[in-house]
Amino acid sequence: MVINDLSNNNISLAGEFSVLSQLALRGYNANMTLGNTKSVDILLTNPVTGNMFKIEVKTHYRNNSTQSKTFGHTLSWMMSEKHEEIKDPSLYYVFVNITHDTNTMRYFVVPSEIVARHVKESHEYWMKIGEERGVRDSLMRKFRIGLDETDYPVFMPLAKDFENNWNQLK
Repeated sequence: MVINDLSNNNISLAGEFSVLSQLALRGYNANMTLGNTKSVDILLTNPVTGNMFKIEVKTHYRNNSTQSKTFGHTLSWMMSEKHEEIKDPSLYYVFVNITHDTNTMRYFVVPSEIVARHVKESHEYWMKIGEERGVRDSLMRKFRIGLDETDYPVFMPLAKDFENNWNQLK
């Protein structure tokens, strides 16, 4: 049975727990912060190298990617203006896509520097092309990951480079 009216909190927790299980299955020492560490969901240690990482999990719960005239074929997650500036070499985002039937979960492991660059450049582009339509600025942003290897109008992280790329956490 799948409950169709899941709260955003339940979806977020499902994403965090699923990332935690993926990390455990790969031999990492990982612990959820349970909201006690601002902007960090999981603290991680690589037992081989001893390196420590911070993980921020962003989850969306939908079946389909989007095909927009502006940004092309992508998956996207809501972010905020602050994500344009967060460039911490020890911080990685794991973007989780959970399908509505909950049978499929996709994971994209992306360094914070790449997230910051894309969020900033794509928002600037959105504002530039929206000038003629009277688009107003807001604090909300989107992180998109490209599903095709086509030309995108802005710097676009590609799924093929980041999907299940847990090896970055060395």
